Amino acid sequence: MDFLNAIVALLNFVIVPATAYGAQLALGALGVTLIYGILRFSNFAHGDTMAFGTMITILATWGLQSLGVTAGPLPTALIALPLGIAATAALVVGTDKMVYRFYRQTKAKPVIFVIASIGVMFVMNGIVRFIIGVDDQNFADGARFLISARDFKDMTGLDEGLAIRSTQAITVIVAILAVVALFWFLNKTRTGKSMRAFSDNEDLALLSGINPERVVMITWLIVAALATTAGVLYGLDKSFKPFTYFQLLLPIFAAAIVGGLGNPLGAILGGFLIAYSEIAVTYAFRKVVGYIGPEGWSPEGMLQLLSTDYKFAVSFTILLIVLLFKPTGIMKGKSV
Repeated sequence: MDFLNAIVALLNFVIVPATAYGAQLALGALGVTLIYGILRFSNFAHGDTMAFGTMITILATWGLQSLGVTAGPLPTALIALPLGIAATAALVVGTDKMVYRFYRQTKAKPVIFVIASIGVMFVMNGIVRFIIGVDDQNFADGARFLISARDFKDMTGLDEGLAIRSTQAITVIVAILAVVALFWFLNKTRTGKSMRAFSDNEDLALLSGINPERVVMITWLIVAALATTAGVLYGLDKSFKPFTYFQLLLPIFAAAIVGGLGNPLGAILGGFLIAYSEIAVTYAFRKVVGYIGPEGWSPEGMLQLLSTDYKFAVSFTILLIVLLFKPTGIMKGKSV
């Protein structure tokens, strides 16, 4: 019985939250890796692109709620999500035309694109903070739990309860659907195959008659959809605060680089690797060890390697190790 309690505690505090967080990071990393693989630069504005799309979705959610429109047991934000994606698509396509296209036409070095993206990042961050403010915004509604800890205890008779929030289940389901749709698009459609060809060899793709500007626009549209979806799922699961999305840039980039920049499968793998590492290293295993240890014995310390305040240090450490020993990432993407 104690062993089962230990398993439930691990599920409740490590496996379930890490799976939801990993799905969010994977979607964010997919956007980063698409930009790097096709447009060939590291987009430092990606975190604030997520924040912008989430902000628009929140505003649309509040508008729908004020009109009495809800999604029943599901979050209303899922209805507002297409509006957020559309607004973000307009923003990133407009930004590309006003900023990145000039550098692309002049064949600027990748570092110039990176510097430009940092400027775009600060502008986006300022816009989001000006419109919605700097405080936490909780916009999740609908059913709170798929299963509550109390219900789980009543059903199983265990001392430890397992709580699965609706937002966690929705995060995983939406992420799976988004990834399946993306891979179908890239592998089965003519446009997707053109994007892959452009990523593999730009000169050969141009000789084949592929329109580079169309490829660029489609890439930004997909990135807008992925970024907004990832941002909204993260906000539903936790809460929305503009500065938090700026901080998310590190684990997202770490996920993309660890998995292999330019490799979509690597981005997904890297997202879950970073999420599980962050949560496992910062979780206090005292309760779990207490369950599986001798009866009446309890460990003295918290059995926690790092405080949760330092969870981003885990991403940074993994990133450094990968850059030192395998710069192309686990799935052999493009070297940084």
